[in-house]
Amino acid sequence: MTNAIDVNDLTKTYGDLRAVDGLSFSVPEGQVFALLGPNGAGKSTTVEILEGHRTRDGGDVSVLGVDPATGGRDFRDRIGIVLQEAGIDKELTVRETIELYRNAYTQARPVDEVIELVELHDKLDTRISRLSGGQRRRVDLALGLIGSPALVFLDEPTTGFDPAARRRSWEVIKRLADDGTTVVLTTHYLEEAEQLADNIIIMSRGRIVAEGTPESLRRHASAESIIRFELPRVDARLEELFEPLVGTVQGRDRRVEITTTTPTADLAHITGWAVGRGIELSGLVVEHLTLEDVYLRLVGDET
Repeated sequence: MTNAIDVNDLTKTYGDLRAVDGLSFSVPEGQVFALLGPNGAGKSTTVEILEGHRTRDGGDVSVLGVDPATGGRDFRDRIGIVLQEAGIDKELTVRETIELYRNAYTQARPVDEVIELVELHDKLDTRISRLSGGQRRRVDLALGLIGSPALVFLDEPTTGFDPAARRRSWEVIKRLADDGTTVVLTTHYLEEAEQLADNIIIMSRGRIVAEGTPESLRRHASAESIIRFELPRVDARLEELFEPLVGTVQGRDRRVEITTTTPTADLAHITGWAVGRGIELSGLVVEHLTLEDVYLRLVGDET
């Protein structure tokens, strides 16, 4: 499989700050690749280098077979960028805005095709200033896709979307990848990365602290499960519940969370204790670690 992106030992320093510290990774063509990490982890700097908008201090970078630092117009013609804030003229209509951006590309999509893709057909003649935040975000997405990019960078693409609109946008991104477009995604919605990404890297202080598929990150980061429930009252004899447990207990007041590598044994003890006292444990669930759990364990103190 050909790689759309190859990065080897990438570095970038601002004064005494090592913003990007020896990053190496590859992104195969046609994949959705998620770059996660807290603010200040180096994600934006890395993406800006890949886009050709920021120079690097060291390392080798190839994007679509060229060095983005010297790729020029031909390189920019092959990528799409969806920024957190696009700076669109708010007095233009949706149609005028997309047609204006379309003229910048040599292999642009038809306007109607992009409008249908982002579901803005009923807002074509509406001024940008009259759109909701989620609708403006869809215009940003349309502008990133109008040039038929081989590679698109999506920076927090569903910010401001309601849950239904977010899920519809996920379908758009999945269709792009199915059609062979490579997608680089930065997001603070961990569920978004879990749903969309073929591969993920998690950054912290300029370095990669974990990488893999969503499933492999969950599987290899920990073999633990989480038991959650709520007690009907605070019992002074809770040591009878907690002391024999293998897992680690956390909680506040009546809410209890137990992280354990032996969920079957711990659950048997918990339910036996409750039945013996005629207690109903409200909301009792046993869950595997989510990508968000893994992420917070890796970088939780930085968020």
